[in-house]
Amino acid sequence: NTTIIGGVSLLLSSGQDRVEQSSGEMTESEGAQVILMCNYTTTATTPYHFWYKQLPNRSPTFILNQYTTEPDFTKQFSATLDSTSRKFPLKIKDVRVSDSAVYYCALRPTVTVTHSALIQKLLWPT
Repeated sequence: NTTIIGGVSLLLSSGQDRVEQSSGEMTESEGAQVILMCNYTTTATTPYHFWYKQLPNRSPTFILNQYTTEPDFTKQFSATLDSTSRKFPLKIKDVRVSDSAVYYCALRPTVTVTHSALIQKLLWPT
């Protein structure tokens, strides 16, 4: 069996922006498909949505946002933004023991026009 752990916390950012993950600890058999839910509220007109994977005693690793997926994760991980219902669920197919981790959904509004491209690169994973 493979255990996938999703964060249960409510993460608050500035203003009315927030992300909520309802999935607690999940146990699935290898080869199964897992969906980790992420509900969000934002006042931003162009928000960015992210998923991260954190292994024990390691820093979080960027998996994807609504525009791009890190190459190491493209075959197995996907997420489709549903702006109507304000959801950004992470789908993990063919789950393996090595996928056991804490998964975090994050929300951050886009960098304003006054910021330079250099600062934007520093703030957003590519």
